[in-house]
Amino acid sequence: MIIGCHLSIAGGVHKALEAAGELGIAAVAMFVRNQRQWKAAPLSPEAITLFKQARKEFGIRRIVAHGSYLINLAGEDAVRANSKAALLDEVGRCQQLGIDAYVFHPGSTGLMDQDQGPARVAEALNELSDKMQQMDVKVLLETTAAAGNMLGGTFENLAAMLGLIERKERFGVCLDTCHVFAAGYDIRTAETYADTMAQLDRVVGLDKLLAVHANDSKGYLGSCLDRHEHIGQGLIGTEAFRLLLADARLKDIPLLLETPKDEELGHLEMDKMNIATLRRLEGKRRVVSS
Repeated sequence: MIIGCHLSIAGGVHKALEAAGELGIAAVAMFVRNQRQWKAAPLSPEAITLFKQARKEFGIRRIVAHGSYLINLAGEDAVRANSKAALLDEVGRCQQLGIDAYVFHPGSTGLMDQDQGPARVAEALNELSDKMQQMDVKVLLETTAAAGNMLGGTFENLAAMLGLIERKERFGVCLDTCHVFAAGYDIRTAETYADTMAQLDRVVGLDKLLAVHANDSKGYLGSCLDRHEHIGQGLIGTEAFRLLLADARLKDIPLLLETPKDEELGHLEMDKMNIATLRRLEGKRRVVSS
């Protein structure tokens, strides 16, 4: 698998790629604008040029943008309208930058019945697809920790959304290890990992899995707690990540760390530690083919 991590765009979108060069990784996860605001200034021609130059200079093979946490395509009307505009803007930025894929959380139905959620999300994505016809960016729905009325907490819920999408070829799934563990899918042993991946393949399809967020978990299995931990220091443990790295079916998929940072030690120090852990586990892999 292609190892990478989520990196900051403070100072410009190209800064994430410069940090990747310092870390010696070939994949990057990043925001494409301030993710705490609905609107942002357009990308300047200079910003786009610097980004593309940095990608070439540092040999970045895969880039997966992360959608704003404000986006909720299943929300009430005002939030949903803002979410559609924000998602379209962010995918447009990905297109300008030449970013491969864009991941977002489907959202929450809030006080509405959760059964309404898949149709609301798919309806919004179908509408946006008409406006994204000239864009090459893959749009990925992320697995979630199944807290409250959050969508994406089960493979069946993801399949329900994908099944209602019209242009299926432009959509896929991102699996977050912390989230699926918190949602009740065990991946800690060869047997439970195989079972979970078999469920994913049967319900969603492994051909739809286009990115993995690699995070250990502070919460226990089925806790619905979305709290990331360093690889091997949480309740998932290292074996799950060795199994992921050994899974031949995922060899072309980026494995992207979203583990905690530590500003006191330096912004990249914890990333270096987690990357080194994954590379040690990769060296211990026994290839899984099915």
